[in-house]
Amino acid sequence: MDRPRCSVFIATSTDGYIARKNGAIDWLDRVQGPDYGYAAFFASVDTLVMGRATYDTMLGFGDWPYAGKRVIVLTHRPTTPRRDETFASATPLELLAQLRDARRIYVDGGAVIRQFLAANVIDDLTLSIVPIVLGDGLRLFAGGEGEHALALDSTQAWPTGLVQLRYRLPADRS
Repeated sequence: MDRPRCSVFIATSTDGYIARKNGAIDWLDRVQGPDYGYAAFFASVDTLVMGRATYDTMLGFGDWPYAGKRVIVLTHRPTTPRRDETFASATPLELLAQLRDARRIYVDGGAVIRQFLAANVIDDLTLSIVPIVLGDGLRLFAGGEGEHALALDSTQAWPTGLVQLRYRLPADRS
């Protein structure tokens, strides 16, 4: 592979939402406890690429959870950085061409994940299914990302009711 590995690690409701319509993710509180493998995943990442809505949500958390990592926010509405983040308005392929020194990129935010899937550059996808039906909100897969065959690497069920699915996207896709 002549580009960095692109990975997704995200939680969804059982009905496929990643946030309420207003962007709130308070429903994730119902499965607080274990880190579900996030710490090990995060330690393997050197760069994060996220959308503007995800960035704005993360700013509301107080402490910046990405200290020591390169953070790129894909947006058409640049603003003044509050940490060490960079703002970009590029396609996934354009951005990856600029990030050849990265080893593993954490791709986050529904719209950005869909763009990277559509560009066929997601290598692995960890979905944590939270035991709640929201009935409405912001979907992880809202359409436009195309069809992608996934190969299941592992599953794990947790006492909180969360079920985690780890997929890889086959290397021979085109």
